[in-house]
Amino acid sequence: MEAIAPTRRGRERRERLLNATAELVAERDFHSVGIADIGAAAGVTGSAIYRHFRNKADLLVALMERVVEELLGAAEHDDHLAGLVRRHAEFAIRDRALLAVYAAEQHNVPAESRRRLRRRQRDYVDAWARAISEVRPDLGETAARSMAHAVIELLNSVPEFPKLLPDEQLLQLLVGMADAAVRGAPSPSREASR
Repeated sequence: MEAIAPTRRGRERRERLLNATAELVAERDFHSVGIADIGAAAGVTGSAIYRHFRNKADLLVALMERVVEELLGAAEHDDHLAGLVRRHAEFAIRDRALLAVYAAEQHNVPAESRRRLRRRQRDYVDAWARAISEVRPDLGETAARSMAHAVIELLNSVPEFPKLLPDEQLLQLLVGMADAAVRGAPSPSREASR
């Protein structure tokens, strides 16, 4: 994993590196971005990256972990549906580049890290499924999990479309759409949910 940045300056540099990586990889793709590109965008030499990360793959893993840990942390503090929706929508609007990298580059994460991230992703979906079940007790567990996946994907689509609305208006639109998707969806028939 990456080295610890013990000083304030080291932590700030690490954040600049992560932010630069997210922006560059979102614009291009993981394999089209070199260490020197990341360093230049972050205002450091490419070799300075190695004080914080072993390699480019570790940068990608750190970005993926940032997404999962931020969303899971929010879910642990605000586990009702309205809170989950709002926090995820805020994250999607604020960190479009990071979310775009998360969606597009998971296959480039080393296998061991990918397994760890998937476990954490399942924890996040579980939190959503529980919150949906509280609002929609008519749904079974499988339907609640399916709905959780669908609503999360709706919110994760933000980086895929142009920024046409101010952030606050987009936030209200996304929150309303997610709420309507959960509350307005019909219950699956018993045969369909088997």
